[in-house]
Amino acid sequence: MKALLVLPTYNEAQNLKVLIPKLLEYGFLDLLVVDDGSQDGTPLVVKEWSNKEPKVNLLERPYKMGLGSAYVAGFKWGLDKDYQLFFEMDADLSHDPKDIPRFVEKMKEGYHLVIGSRYTRGTISVVGWDFKRLLISKFANWYATTILGIKELTDITSGYRCYRREVLEKINLDAIKSNGYAFQIEMVYKAYRLGFKIAEIPIIFYERGSGSSKMSKKIALEAAIMVWRLKLGKA
Repeated sequence: MKALLVLPTYNEAQNLKVLIPKLLEYGFLDLLVVDDGSQDGTPLVVKEWSNKEPKVNLLERPYKMGLGSAYVAGFKWGLDKDYQLFFEMDADLSHDPKDIPRFVEKMKEGYHLVIGSRYTRGTISVVGWDFKRLLISKFANWYATTILGIKELTDITSGYRCYRREVLEKINLDAIKSNGYAFQIEMVYKAYRLGFKIAEIPIIFYERGSGSSKMSKKIALEAAIMVWRLKLGKA
C-alpha cells in the first residue's frame, strides 16, 4: 500500500540527518518534508537526499507558518499523488521509526486512524521529561478528552499517527482552524464525529534529539480554546 510520511520541520537539520536514513528502510514509505523557512540548512539536507533518492520530497514554505498548515499542505500534496496511508511524525527524533510496522498492522484490522499513545493502560511511556512537563501533557489530554467526550482515547495530542486516505478526503482540510498542537486534537475529534474507527497503540516518546521545542504559551492557549470551539460546533 502506497504510504506517505509527512515531516513538518523548522530548524531540524541535525535530526533529519539521523532520521531520514532510518525511514528509508521501509520500502513502502515515501517522505515529504514540509519546511517552514528553516535557517539551519534543513532544506539543504533534504535536497541532498532527494537528489539521490526519489522517495524523499521537499515542500518549502517561505516562513514559519505553523504545524497545522504544514500538515494540511503535506496531506493535500499526498492526496493529489494517490497515497493511501498518511503518517505523521515529529522530525526531532521523539518518535521511533521502528514503530511504523506496528501502525500498519493495526490499520490492517480495519481502523481508519491509529494514534501512537504515550499513556495506554494507565502507564506513562515518556523518556527525558521532567515532572512538570509530564503533568501538563497528562492534564491537556484529560482536559480535551473530557470536554469532547472521547475518554476512551488516552493521547489525542500525540503527533505520531497514521490516517487512511478516506479520513483526509472526508475532513474539510480547508476548514481546519488550528495551527499549533491543537491541530492534533481537531483532527482526531473531526474523524471521531465522522464515525471513523480510531485505535491507539502504545509507543515510547523520547525527548528531542537536538534543537529546541516549538511549544509556547500561545500554542497551549490555542489548544485550550480550540477544545471548546470544537465542543460548541464552532470549528
